[in-house]
Amino acid sequence: MVTMSVQEKPMLLNGEVDNTKDQPESRLYKRRWIIIFVFSFYLSSNAFQWLSLNIIGDVILTFYNASLPEDELKRDMSLDWLSLIYMLTYVTLIFPSMWFLQKKGLRVSTLCGAFLNAIGAWIKVASVNSDRFGVLMFGQTMCAIAQVFTLSLPARIAAVWFGPNEVSTATAIGIFGIQIGHAMGFVVPPIIVPHSEIIEDIGQNLSTMFYISAGVSTIYFVVLIAVFRESPPLPPSKAQKKVLDLTKKQVHYGKSLLNFVKNRDFCLVCVSFAMNLGCSYAISTLLNPIILFYFKSHQKDAGFIGLTIILSGVVGSILSGLWLDRTKTFKGTTIGIYLISCIGMVVYTFILKLHRLWLVYVFAGFLGFFLTGYRPVGFQLAAEVTYPECEGTSSGLLNLAAEIIGIVSTIGMRALMTNVSIFAANATVCAALLVGTVLSAFIRPNYKRQAAGKEMHSKMEVEIAVEIDEKSKLNLDKT
Repeated sequence: MVTMSVQEKPMLLNGEVDNTKDQPESRLYKRRWIIIFVFSFYLSSNAFQWLSLNIIGDVILTFYNASLPEDELKRDMSLDWLSLIYMLTYVTLIFPSMWFLQKKGLRVSTLCGAFLNAIGAWIKVASVNSDRFGVLMFGQTMCAIAQVFTLSLPARIAAVWFGPNEVSTATAIGIFGIQIGHAMGFVVPPIIVPHSEIIEDIGQNLSTMFYISAGVSTIYFVVLIAVFRESPPLPPSKAQKKVLDLTKKQVHYGKSLLNFVKNRDFCLVCVSFAMNLGCSYAISTLLNPIILFYFKSHQKDAGFIGLTIILSGVVGSILSGLWLDRTKTFKGTTIGIYLISCIGMVVYTFILKLHRLWLVYVFAGFLGFFLTGYRPVGFQLAAEVTYPECEGTSSGLLNLAAEIIGIVSTIGMRALMTNVSIFAANATVCAALLVGTVLSAFIRPNYKRQAAGKEMHSKMEVEIAVEIDEKSKLNLDKT
């Protein structure tokens, strides 16, 4: 049974512990850290499978040549769809998954996602044959469906389990798993499956990678069954208690979605978030052909550059989460990160043309720090302007918009790379980030969740003061 520490008990205005109430309305539980970290590790296994095939795209095309189209553009697009399928399934299944989340809750949604992720990984084990690209795509599709159940949950888990000064940090930890998975997806495949012209060697190496991925995914599924809980016995804050009270009233799902659509600030956050994350998806998906165009036979460097982008983004995500918890400057942080991301992409685009590999590493890291570090900021800003709506729904809609832009950006970049130039494709990404920066400036700092927390805290102080005053009067009467 979880016990409450002295710091977690209600406090009087003078800082002393208030023992007048045996059952406080809110409490923090140690289990919350186990849940968010285990969930983060699971997300990393799913994110790994997203990009692990495209970063060795030249090897995949060589091995599965017998089951791919002969036309070059169609072959390349078949490869791209190993990544795009993650985006397409999210776009088509996000609304059913959000309905499922509201009806079945966090635990069931999480376990469904983890189960499908493990199943998809084992299907890919069976795809190691030159004529089984379709089986590979089917396994990747199962992993993509798994993502739909869980991608938008970090903000929801943070809100349900964590205190008001921990929410942004907890969200960043959840997203940290996605970024670590992407990082491993960039660097591990080129090492385990190096470029080779011998089909048998490629098949053996692919089999090794798929078995490792399937084993890890299965372990995370089992651990989640053991440790993940739907919600704490008591909510972590007064604001979250209000959300739970509203949830009990069973607001209609369609009406809830309509509230999001009618919210001007959320729409701006949604579009700007989609611009940022969609461009990031396109850059990640097409990193292998872009790097190999400027640096021939540098397959491993393509993976390590991707690793640099992601790891710097991990640092950016955590620091941005800590910064938001400390300052609550959601809009200012959003604009600052977005503007620097745009500048970083411009510099990265021109650095590639210099053919200086070490400079590409440096500025790829700079770009990743801000571009990837924007994600938790966007999630928390959306939660602020839409409170008391469900954080899982707001995160889901943000990811939906990002997946749509990601599909368009990836297909558009591939077409520009094939028909115009890689420079033109990167320049288009720069323009998209500039548009996102401008849109962010029009978001109003309407922080409803912060306001609700302050209002409830003020009411609690007044109630405590009144209670103290009444007790003082009773003591005087007795004397």
